[in-house]
Amino acid sequence: MRKLVFGYSTRCNIKCEHCVATQDLSAGRKMDHDKAKEIIAKMPQAGVGGISFSAGEPFLYFDKIAELVKLCSQLGIYTRIVTNSFWAKTSASSDQLVSELKNNGLGQLRLSCSRWHQKHVSQNNVLNAARSCQKIGLNYFISFITDFSKADDPHEKFLRNYGLTFFPEPIIYAGRAKSFKRRRILTDYQANCCDMNPYLTPDLDMVAWCDAGSHFTETNFFYLGNLKGNTMEQLFVKTETDRLYKFIRTMGLTNIASFTRMKAREIITYSKCELCRKLFNFPETLTRLRAEVSQLAVWSR
Repeated sequence: MRKLVFGYSTRCNIKCEHCVATQDLSAGRKMDHDKAKEIIAKMPQAGVGGISFSAGEPFLYFDKIAELVKLCSQLGIYTRIVTNSFWAKTSASSDQLVSELKNNGLGQLRLSCSRWHQKHVSQNNVLNAARSCQKIGLNYFISFITDFSKADDPHEKFLRNYGLTFFPEPIIYAGRAKSFKRRRILTDYQANCCDMNPYLTPDLDMVAWCDAGSHFTETNFFYLGNLKGNTMEQLFVKTETDRLYKFIRTMGLTNIASFTRMKAREIITYSKCELCRKLFNFPETLTRLRAEVSQLAVWSR
């Protein structure tokens, strides 16, 4: 089953220091609503069975997104919404919106939480949204973005104290977070496979991996094309037939890095996303990998 991250709008009502976005998103870009419905209506024939509404803050266009969720449900497409929970100021207001989305067929709500988010949105909003999901029977989880420093301990404690379902996710050192002082990771030597889904922007550009892939400005490695000149099927085929994309999913970034002669003790100091950028946003390294892709294919245990 094919899945897609659907960027209806880049507009956001808060400006977090750690966001992969670089520009001011208070205005942002928005997809034409009729065009969005037209694109979604064609997705079943392209084999798309799952959509995640993300990019800016989807709840700024709640009625429009709720309509798209309902359309997806009618077409048999599973949906998820990623949100900062600004709208869940009270349990009553939260219950109302979550209930409408549940009735429209939403599959899951993903709630963003971090010490950077919570400078703008109260952590009680996240609690209200999670409790509404529990009460109404909508699947949810909290995406706890962290740099694994002690500064995050109070936020993690809050989530644990209330028994909320959450999963830590490492900060991506891109966009506004590019200037952050990166920590020395030193993890186990592991494969670092990545199975991210393609991302569709409001301008109908499609990148093969997450939004962070759009920051690969030196190589445009993940750029697939625009829906104005390509079909959804054609762009998905690109993600599935590019051999380097395949190796990221199956072989993993660590093994690819080792193939390029990067030292093992250096590899383990990078997060997955940093290692990806190190490999694929440098023209010389990418050119070599493209030229030696057949040798890379047999670089296995």
